[in-house]
Amino acid sequence: MTKVRRTFTAEFKLAAIRLITVSKLSLAEAARQLDIGENMLRRWRNDYQIRGAEAFPGNGNLPPEQEELRALREEVRRLRVECDILKKATAYFARTTV
Repeated sequence: MTKVRRTFTAEFKLAAIRLITVSKLSLAEAARQLDIGENMLRRWRNDYQIRGAEAFPGNGNLPPEQEELRALREEVRRLRVECDILKKATAYFARTTV
């Protein structure tokens, strides 16, 4: 039986972090109350400590660095396709002119 992957909103993650910082609950207690893994809650807390409000960008919104990386990879893919087409065209015209 497959397990459905749960997704959490940024508000939920911030509330979970607030639970361990303001309420002074331990990670284990907060994780049990929220029915999430302790390691997940620890990762959320560490992300929040490092990146602050930008830690949880939301549904499909990548951080600026990741977005730029994604765009550059897409451009590289497109340029490779164009290069392959030009190589094939060059080979075709080289054969037909002889």
